[in-house]
Amino acid sequence: MDAHLAHSINSPTSPCDDMLKNISNLEAIQLCDREGNKSQDSGIAEMEELAVPHNIKISNITCDSFKISWSMDSKYKDRITHYFIDLNKKETKNSNKFKHKDVPTKLVAKAVPLPMTVRGHWFLSPRTEYTVAVQTASKQGDGDYAVSDWSEVVEFCTADYSKVHLTQLMEKAEAISGRMLTFSVFYRNQHKEYFDYVREKHGTLMQPSSKDNSGSHGSPISGKLEGICFSCNIEFNTGKPPHDSPYGRIRYQIPADKLFNQNTNLYFGDFYCMYTAYHYIILVIAPVGSAGDEFCKQRLPQLNIADNKFLTCTEEDGRPVYHHVQDAILEIIYTDPVDLSHGTVAEIRGHQLMSLSTANAKKDPSCKTCNISVGR
Repeated sequence: MDAHLAHSINSPTSPCDDMLKNISNLEAIQLCDREGNKSQDSGIAEMEELAVPHNIKISNITCDSFKISWSMDSKYKDRITHYFIDLNKKETKNSNKFKHKDVPTKLVAKAVPLPMTVRGHWFLSPRTEYTVAVQTASKQGDGDYAVSDWSEVVEFCTADYSKVHLTQLMEKAEAISGRMLTFSVFYRNQHKEYFDYVREKHGTLMQPSSKDNSGSHGSPISGKLEGICFSCNIEFNTGKPPHDSPYGRIRYQIPADKLFNQNTNLYFGDFYCMYTAYHYIILVIAPVGSAGDEFCKQRLPQLNIADNKFLTCTEEDGRPVYHHVQDAILEIIYTDPVDLSHGTVAEIRGHQLMSLSTANAKKDPSCKTCNISVGR
């Protein structure tokens, strides 16, 4: 059963106040800090003994919800009217000590059967570590609360976006996708040292590596999916790949049919921007039955290779024809090794535009075009 959650701390410093004030059936109170068991001026009274929650258990974790349960002495259960939940992002050794800390989220729930669900994208982000502690409370006739001591603190980590969330993100990407352009090659830019390394260590086979953390924070492929990144966008006026690249002056070009054909599956991976007017769409191409294909099949929405808004492979007069969306920059991840001998390697004439690099780029959480109503 979902708990009816109230406002965060009823204080002018809480960023949650404005976001939560219109939520119905919720009750706001001012909570005491865990550092002190009771508060002298917060409407919390020390009037009767209450059960202290223990053996806290967290389950059914998603990117913006979790279930929580605990044990407590049964002789006090009839007195309990509310639960107080203290939820905080876990501090790590890499935390920026000079950055303003997130205001703790303290929630009030009516006493409901356990486990209860805590849900809210305004205070839960995907793939993020949190700490949580619980108090029991009894509302008194004068409106004050008698409270127990705080429980032990437990830690948990929220999950990645599910297929449902990614489908919502995909629909956002489809909304900006219009005209398609014909293309014939995939290409990958790197520095000369990269290609020298491939030839020396892997016998001309480019090897998949873990995707970086660019894009949506909740993306299930970041840091987990292994692949090789390619581009396919062409310039409208020339019909060819651009002369510039942020990733290096050496370009590997391979015919599109070598990577994308009837023996591959296509998946939607992500949709994001970097505080810019243009948007990026990540797609994954995986050979049917490969390890990458199995990974994606469990986590990502699959696309019809001949009929989708982003990247298509169709046949005309018995020959494959390829199209990509014009209104977004596609980032293609191919999940298997690729042999350099299947394409060509040459130096580009343009500049290396480092400002356009998406390596570990952070998504703009305020963009209404590419964000959905779950944790960013």
